[in-house]
Amino acid sequence: MNKLYVGNLSPSVTVEDLQQLFGERKLPVAEQVLLKSGYAFVDFPDQNSAIKAIETLSGKVELHGKVIEVDYSVPKKLRSRKIQIRNIPPHLQWEVLDGLLAQHGTVENVEQVNTDTETAVVNVTYATKEEAKEAIEKLTGHQFDDYSFNVSYIMDMDAALPVQTPRTRRGGRSSRDQGPPQPGPSGGFGAPRPRQHDFPLRMLVPTQFVGAIIGKEGLTIKNVTKQTQSKVDIHRKENAGAAEKPITIHSTPEGCSSACRMILDIMQKEANETKTTEDIPLKILAHNSLVGRLIGKEGRNLKKIEEETGTKITISSLQDLTIYNPERTITVKGSLEACCKAEAEIMKKLREAYENDIAAINQQANLIPGLNLNALGIFSSGLPVLPPAAGPRGAVTPVAPAGYNPFLSHSSHLSGLYGVPPASAIPHQHSQQAPEQEVVYLFIPTQAVGALIGKKGQHIKQLAHFAGASIKIAPAESPDVTERMVIITGTPEAQFKAQGRIFGKLKEENFFSAKEEVKLETHIKVPSTAAGRVIGKGGKTVNELQNLTSAEVIVPRDQTPDENDEVFVKISGHFFASQTAQRKIREIIQQVKQQEQKHQQGAAVSPHHSK
Repeated sequence: MNKLYVGNLSPSVTVEDLQQLFGERKLPVAEQVLLKSGYAFVDFPDQNSAIKAIETLSGKVELHGKVIEVDYSVPKKLRSRKIQIRNIPPHLQWEVLDGLLAQHGTVENVEQVNTDTETAVVNVTYATKEEAKEAIEKLTGHQFDDYSFNVSYIMDMDAALPVQTPRTRRGGRSSRDQGPPQPGPSGGFGAPRPRQHDFPLRMLVPTQFVGAIIGKEGLTIKNVTKQTQSKVDIHRKENAGAAEKPITIHSTPEGCSSACRMILDIMQKEANETKTTEDIPLKILAHNSLVGRLIGKEGRNLKKIEEETGTKITISSLQDLTIYNPERTITVKGSLEACCKAEAEIMKKLREAYENDIAAINQQANLIPGLNLNALGIFSSGLPVLPPAAGPRGAVTPVAPAGYNPFLSHSSHLSGLYGVPPASAIPHQHSQQAPEQEVVYLFIPTQAVGALIGKKGQHIKQLAHFAGASIKIAPAESPDVTERMVIITGTPEAQFKAQGRIFGKLKEENFFSAKEEVKLETHIKVPSTAAGRVIGKGGKTVNELQNLTSAEVIVPRDQTPDENDEVFVKISGHFFASQTAQRKIREIIQQVKQQEQKHQQGAAVSPHHSK
């Protein structure tokens, strides 16, 4: 467990050089150093010092002119189900980490490692080696706040046992009977989950090159799929007569990038042979709801990619979008090598945005019992539909055609927007007790009021009917106010539906620019006795709430409680961030009320017992 591989060494490096380096970095002197040509194996006395060596040296230290790489030395046959994740923010909540881990498979065990580092380290065991491999691919470099996860295989001694065969694992008892499954959004049904969240690369290519990409009798495209281990769909029958055709590539991020490179290379060679003088740009299709996060605040993300790759990137106008085509075209111009580098960075940003939305919507489904996200129909106006890949036993329930699915084909009219089969999120659970009515104060731009009300009030009436909520727009406090308050009263599900439609309407009507994500301020009232609990000791709870939800949460100080002894909490963020924060705060309020009731009941019973 404590044997490390030190790579990218200069041929001139000696054992003494390595030992001197360890001493300078205040690392314990390695018990054994085995130096080979260009690399070395080093034994450290314990796991703590091994972790410190990896985090201190790998990619950060230059030795004889070369930056060295340090990681665990794990033989291939022992790279199986166990991984280690380092550089985890110390303030990251367990439930957030559980959610991230569960996105990639069934987690059998999570163990925190005691280290001297400021950040946290955990050892994770997945149910299968395929899930562990996916977790390494997806979580390596995963950004949380200003921290970037480092992930490695660690030795899985079970993998070396001859009795360890697929047959023994199929029963699901050998390891799971030792304890309950780990909590998290995976649901804990006991069976390894299939690979989820396939996020394909979508390209647009000139129709004139489609024949060359396919090749004689399909040999060229077969070669691409074989070499890159990808599934490549060329939608040549879509949009007859169109100048460009879409291509969808399903694979790992590396597989998608390799296939993209091969296709660009094929087109360039065909252009040279046919003496087409124009450079062929790379065109990537992306759902509009993800593009804002690719662009970044004030275009910073896009500018950074352009500078780092030496490319020029443009994005098609919002005006080109329709309800049947919510994709925008990202055009990358530059050399073949530069375009390929840009593709990897663009897709990395899009995948991160997509996976964050997946996590948010799965969390939302857990926070509102009985909420059927597909039935809400709030996403046709620009917000993504992100149903879980399957229902409780892997069953996928078809729903009526409703929206556009660009990852299946251009003419498919299905409710999913990301190539995930449409599914019922969770069935409605009818409770004996009617859900409590909640009041939310949502602030929208003043100029958006007319669009929300609609002609003769038709839109706001339809919205209230659809959501099952009361929706009222408060009078303006003065003629020059920039925001108006919308008062929404209804159950948690009614709130979700009403607020979701309002967010979508503002995007649809272009009240926010192409470079902006719709972020609104929401106020909810909480009992003054619960305000302290929302803040937490030293602001701990509110900080954790902000890290968990990505929303800004403020409890203004020195508020005077109203006639109902309530004060305001302000929440700012995009739709899912705001919803998650609202639900979490409601949970805190409920806990406070339950504690107060118990206290009152105890006070009422105590005189009786004293007799």
